[in-house]
Amino acid sequence: MTVELQVAQGWLTVCELSSLIPGRGVAALLPDGTQAAVFVDRAGRPYAIGNQDPFTGAHVLSRGLVGTAGGRPFVASPLLKQRFDLESGRCLDDEETAVRTYPVRTAVTS
Repeated sequence: MTVELQVAQGWLTVCELSSLIPGRGVAALLPDGTQAAVFVDRAGRPYAIGNQDPFTGAHVLSRGLVGTAGGRPFVASPLLKQRFDLESGRCLDDEETAVRTYPVRTAVTS
């Protein structure tokens, strides 16, 4: 089973679902040169957000700490610790800030 992100060109295979470890992210370089941070929760549900921390400009969100707040999954930036909702991209600590989210799915490999 693979993890795929929807990008402008269609669905992009990122990695095998089994390669992802719950609570840890990976960075993926996308065809347009941007990066996505990809995560999986303990139930096996994948998430993908932009990897660039909007507060510092560093591409580090894939290295953040994963947790939940009010039942919603988030990643905390490893630099300044702002938390980003993995479903909406909204910053939980600054309502005016958000990161991009990507539609993500799992697909059966042949």
